[in-house]
Amino acid sequence: MSDSKADETDDERRKRGMSPDPILPGQEPPKITVPKPVAISFWLWILAGVVLVAGQIALLVLKDELTEGILKQIRENPVPGQPADPAQVASGVNTLLWMLFGGALTFAVLFALFAYKAREGTRSARTVLTVGAVFLVLVELLILRGSLNVFLLVSTLLVAIALVLMYLPSVSDHFPKVGRTLP
Repeated sequence: MSDSKADETDDERRKRGMSPDPILPGQEPPKITVPKPVAISFWLWILAGVVLVAGQIALLVLKDELTEGILKQIRENPVPGQPADPAQVASGVNTLLWMLFGGALTFAVLFALFAYKAREGTRSARTVLTVGAVFLVLVELLILRGSLNVFLLVSTLLVAIALVLMYLPSVSDHFPKVGRTLP
């Protein structure tokens, strides 16, 4: 290996599609220069996850009011032959809210993990975050379109902004495209 290649920084190696030098025990990891839009994007992903979880906690706190609202709608628009059992409705609402909370918590953890990896310059982490953002938008538009959940709307907006920041032309060198050779 020539001296010029041995003196490269990890950022320069990543631009050439190479992995950073391995870190040996006792060595300090090299400092990665994170572009400002990527750093802002990282914190927006974290904030989006926190807002998503906070929204589900708010729904859990308002569980009784939500259950009463559903029971009221069932009483006003009864389905012939299907009586509304308040205990079953309450159990169903409780189960749904806890499942949504688990989903929100999972999304928040995944957002944090992959945003951290993207901040380090991992291109595949950016791709995973893109898929997660698309999934979140589809859930909002297709499944929960009648709901005006402010927390979900804010979280989706934060995710959209974070995603745009990760695809700006000024940060493309931070996510190098690794060349592949066919056998």
